[in-house]
Amino acid sequence: MQLSKSDYLLYLKHPAWLWLKKNEPKKLPPYDAATQAIFAAGFRFETYAEKLFPDGVKLNWDGYKEYLSLPGRTKLVIESGAKTIFQGRFEAGELTCIFDVIQFVDENMIDLYEIKSSTGPRVYHEHDLAFQTIVIEDSGYHVRNIMVAHVNKDFVRQGEIKPEDITTVTDITDAVKKRIPAARENIAEALRTAKLDKMPDISPAHCGLSATSDWIEIYKLLAGIKSGDGSIYDIYNPSATLIGKLEKAGYTKIAEVPEDFAGLSDKQGWQIKALKQNKALINKENIKQFLATIEYPIYFLDYETMSSVIPYFDGHKPFQQVPFQYSLHIIDSPGAEVRHLEYLHKDNSNPVLPLSQSLAENIGKKGSVLVWWEDFEKGCNRDMGEMLPEFHTFYHNLNERIIDLITPFIEFDYVDARFGGSASIKHVLPVLIPELSHKDLEISEGLAAQRLWMGAVLDGNNPDEKEKILKDLWDYCGLDTLAMVKIWEFLGKIQ
Repeated sequence: MQLSKSDYLLYLKHPAWLWLKKNEPKKLPPYDAATQAIFAAGFRFETYAEKLFPDGVKLNWDGYKEYLSLPGRTKLVIESGAKTIFQGRFEAGELTCIFDVIQFVDENMIDLYEIKSSTGPRVYHEHDLAFQTIVIEDSGYHVRNIMVAHVNKDFVRQGEIKPEDITTVTDITDAVKKRIPAARENIAEALRTAKLDKMPDISPAHCGLSATSDWIEIYKLLAGIKSGDGSIYDIYNPSATLIGKLEKAGYTKIAEVPEDFAGLSDKQGWQIKALKQNKALINKENIKQFLATIEYPIYFLDYETMSSVIPYFDGHKPFQQVPFQYSLHIIDSPGAEVRHLEYLHKDNSNPVLPLSQSLAENIGKKGSVLVWWEDFEKGCNRDMGEMLPEFHTFYHNLNERIIDLITPFIEFDYVDARFGGSASIKHVLPVLIPELSHKDLEISEGLAAQRLWMGAVLDGNNPDEKEKILKDLWDYCGLDTLAMVKIWEFLGKIQ
């Protein structure tokens, strides 16, 4: 049995995750569309980063047969005298790895590069490269320097993208080499785990590499636990350590856990408190004071945004959230009918100017602007004000008027156990306004909206479905601001 670097990282996330991949892979859920989009973004950045090494020889492989031939082809390319190689593969006993880039310093010494579409090195990369270093050195070479080629977070596109401008190379040699002794021990244990006759303990208490939330979803499938049934695995944002403590104490349901249990966060404590009392916990005075800060006319604003590791348009940065759509519900005065205005960019062009022009026409200079999670909308406004100096004052003034409707929920002035400890509008809305639901929409969450709009409008994917996607985007973004209207009205009725 061979252990690859992806196998090794699965082991570090959870030993049972590795065992399932090697022994019962059909029990693991397939990658979803959002994960596939992350992979695609990585491939796009890789094409730029590889241009930093103009003399590189790339060993492509497509399918299992070519994968099996990769070590032999790597050896042949090395013997041919190539100094820089992309996507080669080494084998050392039961270990194997495909590297991104190696550069030969001399016959037996190399520099190792990992290309990552993040804005800097992560702990995850150190484990990845420690495994690669072990395989390469066990194959007879010495690894001198170890680097991560990653995205330059300060890059701003202006015309043609130069690889050296969008890429930053960071040396993490010392950090990786410090991990190698422990990595060798972990590798030995990973190989032993993969060969076990039975799956190891699947408890989320054994999670590592911040994988607890991801593994819990798999754990529930394996253990036959239904989400939302009040098990301890539904506690808000759990850590592996907390799960271990709860299991050791013998708790199976959230309602059994004492409110002062050691290790609970504030949100988890409030979730348990509301569940035990079986009612919403409401600080009426604080909610009244919050509502008193809101002035007419009231604007309920929500953006949908594009984001890409490789900026599509001049003035954009990697991973920057740039609005392509807004929804605006308006209440001009007490008792007035709710009005709805909106904008959706439909062309393969920079959406910032036409969206800004539309928003400036539709939103007045006075009155409160309500959003859900103000850091996001304010950040978008600041960025658009920087991109368009003529709108700098408009967006600055807009940010001065923003009030965050999430405040009563994130400050625990309104707590319902059915929120699951979360203050996300996707959790609050179905509890307070059950007749409104994102679940009934074709697009039901922001990442899907982003992915589908970019695919249909910018990349030209599924041209036959473009109009349907645009309609679904109207429905989705409009529901978010209508939801805010209904939640504001709900809070106003609390006596």
